[in-house]
Amino acid sequence: QVQLVESGGDLVQAGGSLRLSCAASGRISSLNRMGWYRQAPGKQRDLVAAITTGGSTTYADSVKGRFTISRDNTKNTVYLQMNSLKPEDTAVYYCNVLVGFTPTLSWGQGTRVTVSS
Repeated sequence: QVQLVESGGDLVQAGGSLRLSCAASGRISSLNRMGWYRQAPGKQRDLVAAITTGGSTTYADSVKGRFTISRDNTKNTVYLQMNSLKPEDTAVYYCNVLVGFTPTLSWGQGTRVTVSS
């Protein structure tokens, strides 16, 4: 079973940018869809963005136009470029392998993003 490790989270001011990385222990080229989720304190974990092997992307309405998901199958890594960050983007961000839009792996440690106003 592939394992995923998230990184890139940090403290950033509102309006700033971050790029998150999700490194897989195995090849991701055969994994149809991968996604980024986030969980803010006291809230449920929600899907932020997803990408298929063909490059088709899906975004939550709250991040459309600000976040971009991409994948590099040669590096077995999925990225989340986050621009124009807002305080409400503060959360722990996780990646996962999806079947449809259902996560299939146990959750990792995630990476924490804090956006200050």
